[in-house]
Amino acid sequence: MLNMLRRSTIAGVIAVSSLAGCAVGPNFHSPAPPATTQYTRGQQPEVTTDSPVAGGAAQTLVADRDIPADWYSLFQSQPLDELVRRALHDSPTVEAARASLRSAEATYIAERGALLLPQVDGQFGVTRQLASTAAFGIPSTPSTPSVPFTLYNAAVNVSYRLDIFGASRRQVEEFRAQADFQRWELEAANLTLTGNVVTTAFDVASLRDQLAAVNDVVAAEAEQYKVVQRQFDVGGASKSDVLSQLAQLAQAQTVVPGLEKALAQAQHRLAVLAGHTPDDASVPDFMLDGFTLPTQLPVSVPAKLVRQRPDVRAAEAQLHQATAALGLATANLLPQLNLTGSIGTDSVTTGGLFGPGNGTWSVGASLLQPLFHGGELRYKRRAAVADLERADAQYRQTVLAALQDVADTLRALEADARALAAQVAAERAAADALEIAKRQFQVGGISYVSVLNAQRLFLQARQGRVQAQAARYSDSAALFQALGGGWWNRQGQEVARQ
Repeated sequence: MLNMLRRSTIAGVIAVSSLAGCAVGPNFHSPAPPATTQYTRGQQPEVTTDSPVAGGAAQTLVADRDIPADWYSLFQSQPLDELVRRALHDSPTVEAARASLRSAEATYIAERGALLLPQVDGQFGVTRQLASTAAFGIPSTPSTPSVPFTLYNAAVNVSYRLDIFGASRRQVEEFRAQADFQRWELEAANLTLTGNVVTTAFDVASLRDQLAAVNDVVAAEAEQYKVVQRQFDVGGASKSDVLSQLAQLAQAQTVVPGLEKALAQAQHRLAVLAGHTPDDASVPDFMLDGFTLPTQLPVSVPAKLVRQRPDVRAAEAQLHQATAALGLATANLLPQLNLTGSIGTDSVTTGGLFGPGNGTWSVGASLLQPLFHGGELRYKRRAAVADLERADAQYRQTVLAALQDVADTLRALEADARALAAQVAAERAAADALEIAKRQFQVGGISYVSVLNAQRLFLQARQGRVQAQAARYSDSAALFQALGGGWWNRQGQEVARQ
């Protein structure tokens, strides 16, 4: 895989074109996509297991299906849709990324004008000076003393760097690649924020459902404690049974604070992700039954994934930037031709500044060839070659990580479905066992220790089922995020260049 991803252009990085009028250094080309056609080892998942509970539907993984820009709406929760839109609008993280993009684009436009177009400046000056007549070939005598005078001048100056070897063009290319990088960083910020809001909403829902389950168990334990206490009062139960039930009630109650803490922290995190203070009461109280699990999930082919993932496109922009920087470092070793021109007028009075006979002009050219800079330019070029090799390696690593994200998520979806089916079966069995144990205990058929064990197994099974449900939602969202989030289908907003 590493060899497949290695860019063939690296070998040509060192080669330099010496044709006048051409930009020296390597020309950037988008890296070839990975040659692999699937993500996982063995058979790639196609359909997941279904379970007879909310969030337990089977999911079909559809190859090369497109992704909607508002993929989060597939969970069919209006409060979630509104919260994501609020977050994208109000998040300081996204706003910072937008500002960075505006800065990079403005810098690119400014540098493009400064480097590729002639520079024209208007100049007006006033000089008060004393000049000896000897400076004009007139001997200084008492009859021709030196006198001070004021000289006014106005001129238009033009300068232009003739870009023979492409130094200016490579530098502009570098700034453009930096703007592209910031554009993809903005897309990555949008995608990351959306994914974090969605998965945190699922965490909130899971914790609320777990807390409800535990509170039900606590209520049942408290009721059972009353029963055992009454039995003890009439001699039907031992003091040991009372203490065991009290311990079981206390143990169930100890689970509640931990879940409450985790729920509060998740709600605070959700508010902050939306760009608001943690005490914001407008953040919805999500429950798992308020979501619908998407039954059709897209799976883009790897060749498309590298064009869809913002982080891969950002790494490609950095690779482009490093390529342009090498071209600039190469061009700086070669001659530079600068053209200058000026037209203006001089006068000792402001009134005569634009009078006849006072005009001045000049035209000039200068050729600069670096001869000795202590190895500075040569070693800067070597550093640029190393930077390009590093950017290439980082790009390939980013692609590998993107492929791994999708592969991990596909396997997680498959495993989540099986885990939920098993947890549903376990919960039902534990509920039946608990009910039987309670009836048997009431007629004296078993000891209370057996009832306590049945209650503990039911609590664990119910919490496990809730967690398995939430995992299916979270990993479904993770797949949309791993595939790039559908930014290319966004309507009515700026879309990054593909």
